[in-house]
Amino acid sequence: MSITVRIQPDDFDPAAEVAQLTEGRPEIGAVVTFTGLCRDEEGRLAALELEHYPGMAEAEILRIAEEAGTRWPLEGITVIHRHGKLAPGANIVLVITTSSHRTAAFEAAEFLMDYLKTRAPFWKKEWLADGTSGEWVEARDHDDTAAERWQTA
Repeated sequence: MSITVRIQPDDFDPAAEVAQLTEGRPEIGAVVTFTGLCRDEEGRLAALELEHYPGMAEAEILRIAEEAGTRWPLEGITVIHRHGKLAPGANIVLVITTSSHRTAAFEAAEFLMDYLKTRAPFWKKEWLADGTSGEWVEARDHDDTAAERWQTA
């Protein structure tokens, strides 16, 4: 199984990443992608700033990607997470999972996103349209609830 983890300030092209992961791989029967975008539901956000610990964040995401590979029969995983100031509508995260069959690819993608939302070492701060900085974004209870379903004894 191939695993790619990148944390970068630059944007990414989901279609190009899928092509890179699947090219010449006839054993792949399912590709699931999730692209998370910077949203601004209330029209007050100028940017979302994402910070991380270089090295530690990549290692943690690689660890959880490897765990996904032990839970499901996957052929490949790509996780790309951006950092820096991102405007509303910008890509933030890309998760791609591939498998011979769709169920494994869907479940693994959900597992990875639930982890990224709740446990990955990223911090988010809002920058408001009025030029002021807002609050650090706290984890949401529903994200924690979603992640709890993957706990193993």
